[in-house]
Amino acid sequence: MDKVVSKDGTELAYDVVGSGPGLVLVSGAFTGRADYAEYVDALKSAFTVVNYDRRGRGDSGDTAPYAVECEWEDLDAVRSATGARYACAFSSGSMVLLQAGLPFEKQAVLEPPFRVEGAPPEPERYVERLQEYVAAGDPGGAAELFMVEAVGQPREMVEQMRGTPMWAGLEAMAPTLVYDGLQMRGSAVPRELLSSIEVPTLGLYSNASPEWLQQSVRETADALPQGTAAGHDGTFHTLPPETLTRVLADYFVKA
Repeated sequence: MDKVVSKDGTELAYDVVGSGPGLVLVSGAFTGRADYAEYVDALKSAFTVVNYDRRGRGDSGDTAPYAVECEWEDLDAVRSATGARYACAFSSGSMVLLQAGLPFEKQAVLEPPFRVEGAPPEPERYVERLQEYVAAGDPGGAAELFMVEAVGQPREMVEQMRGTPMWAGLEAMAPTLVYDGLQMRGSAVPRELLSSIEVPTLGLYSNASPEWLQQSVRETADALPQGTAAGHDGTFHTLPPETLTRVLADYFVKA
């Protein structure tokens, strides 16, 4: 594990594994670098993989007050420290990458969850309620709000998770759900932002994801000056590590 200090003094933890051109992974909501071990293991055959903990997660710090721009600076600090040429962001982490506006040679986003036509509505007062749970010292409430109302998991399943050892780790990360909510800008496709991005960008989706998530990727690619969308066999909101490795190697290196 290495660390780099971001512009506001926050220490960010990251691992560098593999050989080849540098590729930074940007995690989605409720995940840290430990959750991407299978991806790193596959991608290291084609890339020097830079896997970092976003602020407030894992071994990284979390300097207050939070601002969305700080996470863009965090990504830039990791990029600068490692010399990574490419980036791949997952789910809501896509908005960190897209808004950062960094000079990657190419980048990819996996199913940014913009709420296009056909998507379930965003939970009422979603970010505000997350903030209220965190301020009240109830991170479990924030975790349940995300898992049940935002993701759609059965409440009974979440209640069962509360009794498992993993729940403490989820509660520790729950305050960062606010960060992803703020990054998403209310979840609509940010067409004005996307139209200003000149970096060639590949939008990826799983053919097993709901149609609205697939459409979100297609609309994202359409709004990008150099955007491409592609679907591949996978599971809900996820592509197999081997598939992602092949697709990114083809797009980043061979294209």
